[in-house]
Amino acid sequence: MIAVDALGKEQRLIAWLGQAGSVLVGYSGGVDSAYLACVAVEALGSDRVLAVIGRSASYPDSQWSTALSVANQFAIPVLVINTDEVTDPRYAANPTNRCYYCKTELWDKLAPIARERNAVLVDGTNADDLGEDRPGAVAGKEHRVESPLAAVGLTKAEIRERSRERGIPTWNQPSAPCLASRIPHGTPVTVGRLRSVERAESGLRAIGVEGNLRVRHHGDAARVELDRDQLERWLTPINRAALEAAVRHAGYMTVIIDPTGYRTGGADAPHAALSRA
Repeated sequence: MIAVDALGKEQRLIAWLGQAGSVLVGYSGGVDSAYLACVAVEALGSDRVLAVIGRSASYPDSQWSTALSVANQFAIPVLVINTDEVTDPRYAANPTNRCYYCKTELWDKLAPIARERNAVLVDGTNADDLGEDRPGAVAGKEHRVESPLAAVGLTKAEIRERSRERGIPTWNQPSAPCLASRIPHGTPVTVGRLRSVERAESGLRAIGVEGNLRVRHHGDAARVELDRDQLERWLTPINRAALEAAVRHAGYMTVIIDPTGYRTGGADAPHAALSRA
């Protein structure tokens, strides 16, 4: 049933895009924005679509590579701009509405480009996102950003299904929020901390960690969250030693594999996992 429902919603998405006429996509290369950009190019043609990547210290290099690869494969025109939210003291202080300042920085730069192109500014918000507390969405509303995936009711599972059918390689990609999401609210966001997290996660991917992965930053300590089906594998003595070595190589002194596993919002979880280590 999901395939049938998703196909019908995709057809409504194509109609929505046709009505828009031209779109500028806030493009990260994640599951949602990759799917949206691919469908937009099919519906409108490459000349009426521009996918814009906001490159900053909080944007992982691995996702940058994926975004460019998908764009190349599906003839998606891409523009890369630099964003500098880390220098905004309101963002760097890492309040609970940090994402508002990040998205404000992004949309402030994308909105004029959209106006010049007479294009509708769109993002990859999906129907599941509407039930969440998303400070970044407030910035989107302030800049009149449209969310066509949510507008036609496409859920994350449906987007993955349609992406798989279309051969978009991100269909089974784990969720990938910005690197700042690994730092507990109230702990300042710095380029150095972002780089430490990125090095640690890249090192873990290099030794074979799969699925959802978060390296939560707690000063000199790193708390590693893995999907539950990965925990048993990486808690064996040999694999655990390899995992800890990879994270220490990124500069952390203490490495904890969180026994509760991956969960969204885990950066602000109580530090019980640290005390149990």
